[in-house]
Order: sequence, then structure tokens, then C-alpha cells
Amino acid sequence: MQVQTRAGSPQKDQSRGRESPAAARRFWNWVRDEDSQERTLYLNGVISDETWWGDEVTPKMFKDELFAGDGSVTVWINSPGGDVFAAAQIYNMLMDYAGRVTVKIDGLAASAASVIAMAGTKVLMAPTALMMIHNPFTVAIGDTEEMKKAVEMLNEVKESIINAYEIKTGQARVKISHWMDAETWMNANKSIELSFADGILEDAKRRQAEEIPLNFAFSRRAVTNSLLDKVRPKTKPEPQSEVPDGVPAELLQKRLSLILH
Repeated sequence: MQVQTRAGSPQKDQSRGRESPAAARRFWNWVRDEDSQERTLYLNGVISDETWWGDEVTPKMFKDELFAGDGSVTVWINSPGGDVFAAAQIYNMLMDYAGRVTVKIDGLAASAASVIAMAGTKVLMAPTALMMIHNPFTVAIGDTEEMKKAVEMLNEVKESIINAYEIKTGQARVKISHWMDAETWMNANKSIELSFADGILEDAKRRQAEEIPLNFAFSRRAVTNSLLDKVRPKTKPEPQSEVPDGVPAELLQKRLSLILH
């Protein structure tokens, strides 16, 4: 979790000679489902200070995109972290959003990305996903006074991060602080145990299997019987004797009369 002490190097709009947020490679992407109109936010890769702070309008652009619609929002996270101040702003925007926010961690939510995850109304993790929390760090240059200021700043930043963890988990601040000191890695089950997550991200294929009607067992039996019929040796059917058709009564009487004579 990085605390930047210098400005980034934003990309420039060559046609107008000023910084262009659209030109920067963003670490977020919005997708809207055409049928359900549900919106999904993908946070992938490093939460970059250069992308976020490359110009003063980028945070506003993200906020405008978030509040451009209403209803539930799903946030997919797979990020090793990055700039803590950018993550803090995203966290605050998601917390301020009136709709339901479901966070789904399918890979990694480490460092600053774990802070964003705490904004979820519900946080779900894939069985193989990981979450990591640790202390913020920075690079500072100067004399002893400058170093003291850097330490003080890091302490305050840590306290602000603990605020987000405490709100979500209900854990004691001292515990959270110790976990951050130790750089704690948590799998999905551990995250749920410590209340950093609320549940396991279900496999869509497994869910579909569970939703199959109860008569599926009978269908399986039918398929099995059909398969057995195919592998059984074939036997030729025995020839059936031809059953004569009925004889008219007049013809029988004529035949009887011939026998009698």
C-alpha cells in the first residue's frame, strides 16, 4: 500500500497540449448488461497514482461514471493494490453510493485493493482468492524532521485504513493493527472467519446443477437404460406363425357338405 510523495507523470493530449484522462490506461472498467441493465465495475491490476492523479478531473470522472446510473453494482477485484489515496477515494465513493454494492474477489485483493473491498454491502471471495492487509509505506527524502513527518503521516494513514477495516469487520483496532504489522494473508475461509468477507463466490456451473428439477433422477435412469439397451447383444426375434384370417360361414358349410358326401 503505497503513499505517494510526488506527483505522477500524466499523459498529454497532443492535440490540445494538456493532460487527457481518456489517454491514460485506466485500472477500472464499467460494463452494463443489456438485458438486466445491471452494472459491473472491474478493478484489475495496480491502482495507479498516475492513472488516478494524472489530472484533477480523473477522480470526478470515476464518480460521474459511478453515479451515472442507479440500482445494484457488482465490483470485481483482482488487484495487488497501489496508491492508498486513490483507493481511499474509491472506497468513499462506493460507500456514498445509494445502491447495493456487491464485491466479488476472483483473484487477489491485496493492500489498497482490500480497502476498496471493504465498501461492499456484501463481499464474496472465490475459493482460491486471497486477501492481504499490511502497513502503508512511502519513500521520503530529507533530514530528521522530514523523516519524523513521514512517520507521522504513515501513522495517520494507517489509522484511516483501520477505520475502513473496523467498520466492515467489527474487529478491535488493536487486532487489526497487529494483523497489518504482520502483513497478514487470508484465504477465503480465513477472511470470512475474521469478517473481512461474507461468503464464498459460488460456481455458476454448480449453481445451475443445483437448480435442475427433481425429475432429473428419472431422466438419468432413462438415459442409463437407453445406454444398456445399446450395449446388450442383439437377438433375432423368433418367427411368428401366421394366423389365418377368419373363414366365412358359408364356405365352412360347403366344405362340410363335401366331406359328408
